[in-house]
Amino acid sequence: MTSHLMPGNASESDLPRMAQRYLQVRAQTLALAAPLSDADCQVQSMPDASPTKWHLAHVTWFFETFVLERFEPGFAPFHPAFRVLFNSYYQTVGAQHPRPQRGLITRPDMADIRAYRAQVDERVARLLHHLSPSNPHTAEVLSVMELGLQHEQQHQELLLTDIKHLLSCNPIWPTYLPACSPIDLPAESPVYPPVHSPARHPTPHASVADATPLAWVNFEAALANVGHAGTGFAFDNECPRHPAWVQPFTLANRLITHGEWLAFVADGGYTHPQWWMSAGWEWVCANRVTAPQYWLPTGNGGWTTFTLHGRVPIDPHTPMVHVNWFEADACARWLGHQQGLPLRLPTEAEWEHAANCQATHWAEHGNFLESGALHPVPLASRAQGLAQMGGDAWEWTGSSYLPHPGYQPWAGAVGEYNGKFMVNQMVLKGGSCATPRAHIRASYRNFFPTDARWQFTGVRLARSL
Repeated sequence: MTSHLMPGNASESDLPRMAQRYLQVRAQTLALAAPLSDADCQVQSMPDASPTKWHLAHVTWFFETFVLERFEPGFAPFHPAFRVLFNSYYQTVGAQHPRPQRGLITRPDMADIRAYRAQVDERVARLLHHLSPSNPHTAEVLSVMELGLQHEQQHQELLLTDIKHLLSCNPIWPTYLPACSPIDLPAESPVYPPVHSPARHPTPHASVADATPLAWVNFEAALANVGHAGTGFAFDNECPRHPAWVQPFTLANRLITHGEWLAFVADGGYTHPQWWMSAGWEWVCANRVTAPQYWLPTGNGGWTTFTLHGRVPIDPHTPMVHVNWFEADACARWLGHQQGLPLRLPTEAEWEHAANCQATHWAEHGNFLESGALHPVPLASRAQGLAQMGGDAWEWTGSSYLPHPGYQPWAGAVGEYNGKFMVNQMVLKGGSCATPRAHIRASYRNFFPTDARWQFTGVRLARSL
């Protein structure tokens, strides 16, 4: 691995800044796991999800493997078996324990994993303390450290979505946290402040009267700039920045709501194949899908949905979440038929161009992890222009996850991070209510297969002009 992840020389302030940021991100992960019992942390609800215990260990394995093993004098692993147990998919590092069997790893127990995290944290702190800006390895250490922290922030969101899926499998509908008890997250690092300092409590719901009507924001044809620009961190799949021509288009001012999805369900959206891609209809039929994930009928014509705060009646004004690409595409077609418009999902270039046109404001007031809501929140009628571009729900695009023109993966083992997944996946943009605010940017490229819906994924409509 080379230092080109974040090129440049280290300054006197870089090392203490990184040490502070490391402690904040690592503490935030532990805070997210704090409401869970050891039993909660052990179980794996499906092959695509991982136990909380595995998440806690894997992100620690990342720092032990890519930072300490490379740069710590006299390195010795915490436990030799962890190299296999907590490796995810890094083939060049070595073998991995089968992903569907992560829940079978009852030993080491949670006490061992906490000790593992504590020891690695102590060793990383010692390494940073003894480095100096003149050390030829310092810039590379800081570069890999930043990658590790961005990686851990990704797993913070996965920890929440995976535990939500697990708790939803329990017929007593346990809560991760009561709605009135937000997560006690550590203070955000002043080195990487959010664009807007969020309230540390769930955002209050808007009233029915405050519901924002669906409207359109037009964009002229343009040679858009797509991809990461600047000196801050970006994953290799966000680069290089490149021009992309976009024809005139318009984006919906907000995300599709639960209420609009209720209408789709009520009109037989899951029973009429004309709205679905062929593979999507096969998925509906094979899995006998009749409604979005976590929805249950009440028996009197109503619906409930499962949240991290337990099972609740559906709020028709909250943005829709936990729908896969097949569902998003089908609902867009159905809504287009209802309105007599050729509605579709935006392309990645359209979405990113629209976000860039709003400069830094697209994520300023977003409902991210730090807001404490842990669920999408309704949009007040005072919202102007494009709203909800950051937070609430990852937005499916109509674009396949493919390399940007001129893409080059990072060198070494971390080159396996993104590039080898550029097949059979679709791009999502914008972040969700479980995404750390400092983790998101307009060029960020999330990606999932077309049938994945346990993430906080939602829909914004687009159409060509």
